[in-house]
Amino acid sequence: MDDATLTFNRHRPRLQGIAYRMLGSVAEAEEVVQDAWLRWHEAAKDAFDSAEAWLVTVVTRLSIDRLRAAKVQREHYIGAWMPEPTLTGAPHSPATPATPEQLLERADNISVAFLAVLERLAPEARAAFLLREVFDADYEEVARTLGKSEAACRQLVHRAKAQVQEGRPRFSVPRETHERLLRAFADAAARGSLHELKALMAEDAELIGDGGGKVPTFGKSLHGSQRVAQLYFALWRRMGPAVRMEIVDINGEPGMLRFLDGELESAQTFEIEDGRIVRIRAQRNPDKLARIAQLFSSK
Repeated sequence: MDDATLTFNRHRPRLQGIAYRMLGSVAEAEEVVQDAWLRWHEAAKDAFDSAEAWLVTVVTRLSIDRLRAAKVQREHYIGAWMPEPTLTGAPHSPATPATPEQLLERADNISVAFLAVLERLAPEARAAFLLREVFDADYEEVARTLGKSEAACRQLVHRAKAQVQEGRPRFSVPRETHERLLRAFADAAARGSLHELKALMAEDAELIGDGGGKVPTFGKSLHGSQRVAQLYFALWRRMGPAVRMEIVDINGEPGMLRFLDGELESAQTFEIEDGRIVRIRAQRNPDKLARIAQLFSSK
């Protein structure tokens, strides 16, 4: 492997992490990183003060361009748009090259809830916020990457932080609490216990589904613990033992995969406040589940 390839691979986790958080799609992030590799391969590297700074700039600007186009497409998306989930926490041998999913888990702030909040930000604001607040770049780096003044970047980050703070869960939940509540919910769903399902949720709990027009789903989010619990109960009544739940790490947090007749039907993530589930995000779009489904196809 030549020096240029070694240099690029050394920075690949950071590049992949930036692109994924910008775009909410592992596949699109990989395409951006591959495009950056092609440009890196053809570039006059002797002219760079820093290979990492050059690569981060290229990936960030490519991601901004792609996100601008994606936002236009998402305006016509059928139903709620949610990011592509990725499994994290899976052990792998040090001798085996890490997958993009395993590389992503090494950084913070990749939860589905966090990525959903980032959707509120304009592309440049999203890039400035991520570089500064997640990847710890100083304002000089952010300004150089975005081609703006440091003052302008400080304003972008300040406003983005306010928007993100407004949309993020109010309280952080210990992992043990999150996992315990999730296992209780999965157990109640497997037994068809309507009462227990409802008791585990806040009264104003919300369920958001992303079918992408590929599978049936409700057009708007579903509100109320009774209505959400009835939805899980109705599936149990209709399919019984054909429904299987598996607790896994999704985007750095405990989440649930639901299988129907052995086929992956959804990847679900949960927000918790005051010991109750307040929001469930169910990714059902088969295009966004394809990577996870492939991992479980032999099970």
